[in-house]
Amino acid sequence: MSEKPPITTRETVAVFHALSQETRLEAYRLLLRYQPFGLTAGDISRLLSVPHNTLSTHLQILEGAGLVQSRRQGRSIVFGVVSSRLDDVVAGLEITGQKQQRRARRGQPSSPHKRPAATSRERPMTVLVLCSGNSARSLIAEAILEREGAGRFRAYSAGSTPKARPNAAALRMLDQLGYDTARLHPKSWTEFAGPEAPEMDFVITLCDRAAGEACPDWPGHPLTAHWGVPALTERSGTSEGAQDALKDTYRRLMQRLTAFINLPFEDLSLAQLKERLQTIGRLEGATEMAFSGLPERDA
Repeated sequence: MSEKPPITTRETVAVFHALSQETRLEAYRLLLRYQPFGLTAGDISRLLSVPHNTLSTHLQILEGAGLVQSRRQGRSIVFGVVSSRLDDVVAGLEITGQKQQRRARRGQPSSPHKRPAATSRERPMTVLVLCSGNSARSLIAEAILEREGAGRFRAYSAGSTPKARPNAAALRMLDQLGYDTARLHPKSWTEFAGPEAPEMDFVITLCDRAAGEACPDWPGHPLTAHWGVPALTERSGTSEGAQDALKDTYRRLMQRLTAFINLPFEDLSLAQLKERLQTIGRLEGATEMAFSGLPERDA
């Protein structure tokens, strides 16, 4: 196998130029957090609060520098980071040794998934994620939030009519992505309604069926939100289609939960927080119910 040719001076300059502008740098950082599945231009625009036409120009520059690549996924164009590009630049500048020394002093490699735990609260914020079967979507969301929350959040999931076992393909995907799946299993939402249940700060429904059912009275009077994400069976026909639907579900949940984790909770009023939760639920791929709104349940 022939060795990869070193990055040229012109290519190196293009990379540094692409990252020298604030919006492009923030877009690149955002896409790093959403590896390996990426984001649509519309979601990048919403998450960064950048006009779509302005963002389009920046994405073209990032793509031209080889830092980002786009692909068609269904009807959407999804952008993802080319993770090897900066490594090529580093190798070309012959500073790989210094980078490894810095990592060794820190103890381990940096990761876009790691965030410092909050110290301003006495306990983590608790979040219960619901769907009818609690076999795929809500389990994926529980795993994402537990890891990405980095100690700031405690995640739980449940279902109104839980399945006997979790979706095997969903667990395999999470295992491959390095998630801890040991405690992920379907359970009834009644487990979280009794006097011994942990008090929730947030209850989030992911399927329209669960959102439309009469739910228990949750201890603690949590804020509720509906982030309707279509069921896997609604978007898969063949085995390849099922895998695409699973990856798309993971990407959509990662979008929503990353936006949720990064909310400035301490600076938002109750009304502002409710509005932000509703906006997150309307990101790309949301069901119609996510736009129609739900009756208030947190009063």
